[in-house]
Amino acid sequence: MSEFLNAVSEWVQEVIRTLGYPGITIVMFLEVIFPPIPSELIMPFAGFLAGRGEMNIVLVILAGNIGSITSAIFLYYVGAWAGEPVVRRFVKKYGRFMMVSEKDLDRTLHIFNTRGELVIFFGRLIPLVRTFISLPAGMDRMSMRKFVTYTTIGSTVWNTFLAVGGMILGENWEDLMELVDRYSKVTYALIAVALVVLFFIRLRSFLQNRNTAAPSSTAPTAPAIADGE
Repeated sequence: MSEFLNAVSEWVQEVIRTLGYPGITIVMFLEVIFPPIPSELIMPFAGFLAGRGEMNIVLVILAGNIGSITSAIFLYYVGAWAGEPVVRRFVKKYGRFMMVSEKDLDRTLHIFNTRGELVIFFGRLIPLVRTFISLPAGMDRMSMRKFVTYTTIGSTVWNTFLAVGGMILGENWEDLMELVDRYSKVTYALIAVALVVLFFIRLRSFLQNRNTAAPSSTAPTAPAIADGE
């Protein structure tokens, strides 16, 4: 691990050892807002402590969930505060430089309206994405009941996997970070490929629309009528 990550790891471990379950909640809250504190560092270590009998694995997962859900709700309200008008003005003014139109924004909001539950659930299972997924949910004013429900389900799956993995690995709990890092790289690569494909689809559509809008020929003009005729 890098020197910075070592420092973060030592700080996280100290907070958890000193404060116990509230410490897990605190660092998990900060993890979503401040991504350099990764959940794959927090929960496996807490699971490791549970494996040694210093903590209860169920309470570890519960404490982690409280931190994750609380921070997700916080970011939800940040998105709701910014709101669609702010984002729409930005897209309208600068979207053309990113090949993004208001129709793309409308399509994204439509996805949240129709499949927002799945977006929230799977977003909780992807490092970094889980940090930002709450913002568009808040911007779209997604039902708070649905948002909390699917955030809870996704967070429980993720936090349980990390905590139980740390408990099973024991002294080698840090190995789980390497596994998650590989998983993250594969996931980001797939997202990058999807974005590249989307970009070229949008580029082709843009060029086709521009060619269609261009006049094919100049309309004929009526002959002039001479004075006196």
